[in-house]
Formats: sequence, C-alpha cells, structure tokens
Amino acid sequence: MKKIGITGGIGSGKTTVCEIFSTLGIPVFNADLEAKNLQNNNNDIKQLIIKVLGNSVYTNDGILDRKKVAEIIFNDPNALAAMNDIIHPAVRRNFLSWSERYHEVPYVLYEAAILFESGYARDFDQTILILADEQIRISRVVKRDKITEEVIKQRISNQMPDRVKIKKANYIIENNDQSLLIPQILKIDKLIREDGKIG
Repeated sequence: MKKIGITGGIGSGKTTVCEIFSTLGIPVFNADLEAKNLQNNNNDIKQLIIKVLGNSVYTNDGILDRKKVAEIIFNDPNALAAMNDIIHPAVRRNFLSWSERYHEVPYVLYEAAILFESGYARDFDQTILILADEQIRISRVVKRDKITEEVIKQRISNQMPDRVKIKKANYIIENNDQSLLIPQILKIDKLIREDGKIG
C-alpha cells in the first residue's frame, strides 16, 4: 500500500478532489481536520499552544479560535513555525496509525495544505498538486469563509508559490473550472495503481 500526499493552495479545491478519490475507494486522511481535532481535544497540545500564543486563543469552551490564531501566525513567522512544530509531528503519528488499517487498498491519500512547506512530502511515495488561478482561488474562499480578499492574499503569500511546488510534485491536477476534474483524477489513479509517473 502506497502513501500519496495531496496538496494545493488555499481555495484550490482539495476537498472536492479528495471526495472524488474517495468515490474510487481510496481512503483520505485530512491532516487539517486532524490538526483541528488535536488542537481542541488533546490537553498536551492545548497547553503547548497556550504557551506559544497565549490563553486568549481559546474560547471559554476550550475551542481554539482559529481566526485569532490566523491573525497571529500569518503575521508572525516565528509563531507559525512554533505552531507547525507542535501540530505536525502529532498529526504524522496519527496518520501512520490510521494508515495501518488499510493494507488491502492500493494507496491512501494524505491531504494537507502545507505538504511541501512542512518538509513532510519526502515521506510519501508520490505527491499530487492541485492548481487553480489565484483569482479563482480568492473568489472561492471569499464565498466559503466570508473573509476579505486582503486576508486571503496575505495567507497565499505565506504559502510556497505554485511554481516551486510544481517542480516537487509527481502529478498535477488543474482545477480552474475549465478542465474536467474526473478524467484527470482517473488518469492519476490509474498511474498510481500501475506505479507509473508523469514526465
């Protein structure tokens, strides 16, 4: 069973693409959802986050205020790095435990927004990158998250540029509302199953 990392910038359409892979019988581990679960429910993780970002980032109910966290970490590279150091190792451990359940499938997907930035991409057999034009991504996130273009642009600027990710990825999916997604995904699925590579 192969481990495949899948990533893309904010608004690129990771959720949609992963849902299609799921219909093909491919298990998907969502690293960002797992991180959210750890941040809200793991007391050791919570204490480490409070140490870095302060008590104010948690509500009275013990839920992490993601907007407050985003305001801090997207304007402070040191805080962002500290958060990554807290969360990523724990998410990785949980992914490895999770993937052990799926020996009968040809591969599993690890969906993560910062697969390449975290340095974790090298631990996967292959990687998939989802691309979309910046303006399309911005309009999707404005509709989804109800935040301003300026905030989204700031978050995009904190992510590795697509031109760099393209050189690192084994497979590319174009999600610009022009090319059909399903034929691209079926082609990649076939290649991964056959242990092929593009390029």
